[in-house]
Amino acid sequence: MVRTNWKVFEEDYWAINTTIQELLKNSNATSVILLDKTGQLIASVGEEPQFDMYSFASLCAADFEANAQLAKLIGEKDFSTLYHQGSNESMYLARVEKDIILVVLFDKKTTLGLVRLRTKKAVDNLSSVIRGLYDKLEYENEEYSEFNEEFAAEAELEIDSLFSD
Repeated sequence: MVRTNWKVFEEDYWAINTTIQELLKNSNATSVILLDKTGQLIASVGEEPQFDMYSFASLCAADFEANAQLAKLIGEKDFSTLYHQGSNESMYLARVEKDIILVVLFDKKTTLGLVRLRTKKAVDNLSSVIRGLYDKLEYENEEYSEFNEEFAAEAELEIDSLFSD
């Protein structure tokens, strides 16, 4: 299931923000971005990028999915991390949970080894937070399902009346 609409509770927001702030500081990266596999931006910290963040998030999600397909072609389940090296700027992407991707942008002030090491710890922390968030949202959805039948019946009647001749 692809979760496209995010609802983050305050305690989860602070847990996510604290984790990516620590990753930014401890890895000496320039920016850290958390997004879902649809390209929806969840959180970001660090230097303000000089590009459209929403387009960048969509391209990162597409990059991760394209590489997942490449992994399957060579017999792998998927690639849990990706690395793109530029002459000045580089990026390291890591899968946090099935639908969540962590992107670390960094320059020559740090090393790939340090970024990978610090990202691993951040991924572990974020996985715990995201799993807890999924549990809360499923619990909440169960609560709403109790009155969904009545709402659905009323909505169906309203839609029928809109399209009746």
